[in-house]
Order: sequence, then C-alpha cells, then structure tokens
Amino acid sequence: MSLHFPHPHPPAAGELTEVAPGVYWLRMPLPFQLDHINLWLLRDGEGWTIIDTGFPDDAVRAMWTQILDWLDGPVTRLIVTHFHPDHLGLATWLMEKTGAPLSMTTGEFLTAHVVWHEIGGHGARFMVEQFRQHGLDAEHLAKFEQRGSGYRRAVPALPEYYHRLMAGGVVRIDGKKWQILIGHGHAPEHLALYCAELGVLISGDMLLPRISTNVSVFAATPEADALRWYLDSLDEIARDIPAETLVLPSHGLPFTGVQERVQALHAHHEERLQALENSCEQAPQSAAELLDVLFNRALDTHQTMFAMGEAIAHLNYLEQAGRLSRSMDADGVIRYSRLRY
Repeated sequence: MSLHFPHPHPPAAGELTEVAPGVYWLRMPLPFQLDHINLWLLRDGEGWTIIDTGFPDDAVRAMWTQILDWLDGPVTRLIVTHFHPDHLGLATWLMEKTGAPLSMTTGEFLTAHVVWHEIGGHGARFMVEQFRQHGLDAEHLAKFEQRGSGYRRAVPALPEYYHRLMAGGVVRIDGKKWQILIGHGHAPEHLALYCAELGVLISGDMLLPRISTNVSVFAATPEADALRWYLDSLDEIARDIPAETLVLPSHGLPFTGVQERVQALHAHHEERLQALENSCEQAPQSAAELLDVLFNRALDTHQTMFAMGEAIAHLNYLEQAGRLSRSMDADGVIRYSRLRY
C-alpha cells in the first residue's frame, strides 16, 4: 500500500488551509535547500494554539503579523516540537507579540539553551574536534571554525520560561485530547501530538513522507546510538496509530499510511547500513571517508555538518550491533572495520 496525500497542494505562503476540523495548515519559507516548514494552527475555544514557529527572518515575521491580524481570537498557547531553529526560532518573538505562554519538553528547552550558549559539549569548537576525530579534512574543519555556531544567529532570542510537556501526558485543545508522544534520535525529546478523536498525528520532524529526517550524533554524546533510538521511536509512535490517521509533518505534504512509511524508513536505513558495512570490508574507513557511500552527491558546508553527524550515527549503530569494529589510528582518527567470523 502506498501513501495517500489527501491535500496535494500546499497553501500559499502566509495562507491557511483547514486539513481537519479546527486544524489549519500554514507553510512558511526556509532559507535552505529544504525550503519550507509546515506550521499548524488549532482552534482552541475562543482562541488559537500555534504549533511550531518558523525561521526568524523579516519575511516570516511579516507573514505572522498578517496571520495574527486575521485570526478571530487571541493566541492562547504556543507549542514547540523541538529545539531546531525552524521550529523554535520565532518562539520568543511570538510570545512577546501575543502574550501566549510556551509549552515544550524539558529535553528540548534545555538543549536549546546549551546549544545557544555553546556549553556542555555543544558548539562549534566541540563539533570541529569531533569531526577531526572522524577523519574530516583540514579544509572543511577550517570552514567550520570560521563559521562558528549558526544556532545563535538562527535563534536570536531564547525563551526563559515554559510549561513542561511529558511523555504519556495529554494536551487539551478545544476540548479534545491530544496525546503526547516522544521521539528520540532527531532531537533529544522531540514532541509529537496525536488526537484519536480527529484521527490526526502532528509528527513534527519524526515522520516525514518523502525524506528521512536527519539523525546525528553530537560531540556531547559521542557514543550515542541515535539511529536505533530513532527507529525504535518510530515503532513506538506507529504501534497504536490507525492506518487511516492523517499525519501532519513539518516538511512535505500531509499523508496517510503511518505503518507503510515507518517500514519504508526501516528499509532505507538498513540499505544504507549494509552499504557502509560492505565499504568497511577491505580496509578500515572513517566517517568522512564514507560520506560518498551515504550521500553520493556534492555537499556544501551546511550539508556536510549534517552528513557527518548522520554518518557517525550509522557507524555507531553498526558498531553497537556487532557488525563493525572501531579502532583509533596513530593519527588519532577513528576508523571502522567489518567484523570477520
């Protein structure tokens, strides 16, 4: 069974499309190769709940101003799925503009603060050393050093308070129960929301219809098995979700077919894992040396950052599954070899 896309045409930038009773789709531009993010506005009694905020630039702020003027009631709550700039970037601005409080998980709130302040193993200097250990060349490392952390530029201000949302909890919006589902791997404590009454899952970046979300290992947790966490999270999310559920992703089109998409993502990652395993057959390989195996295309500096994190995640998975062994060469570079039985 293939995925079904009941809303094949996205709304124009700054316009709203109702995709379920009281649930509206808003699309905002992003200044990246992935050029858009889907945001969601939910009617909540006499007011509105906003889910995710968009990337902070003047065009997006202007669109938000127009939307807020159009709404027939106040914004009473902001919910952010995770700490990435396209989701959290305008949270402080929207809080100040609307007076609405912010709700998110503790893992995402605290991660935003440590990344913004570049402490606790997060930040450019830690990333550069991590990538050096995984074999990235001096030219790329120098670019990352010069570039520094882009997070503070992409999230100009951070909220200082929030309402904590927790796994297994419920958010009530317009009298309906939205179950809090937590996913790992893409972000530390990524929030998704499921409403059985409406048959709607707001999946954030955890479940996308056409692309696989980035799953990276960061310098603060160098041995994290992030890919396994991600795949296990998908299984947990999909386990009790009916097949006809409308999935509202952060990128791409709304779709039905949760189980089919989860199975496809498992198959995709296993194909990539096998390719990496085979590439380590003849000689030990570093993550940097394996980028072409995973991506097979030219990568700019921004894409290389995500690609390195994802390569390390796949290699950690293989090592911890007993499919590769890991060693460090005399030059201080970590390399992986296929185990021989």
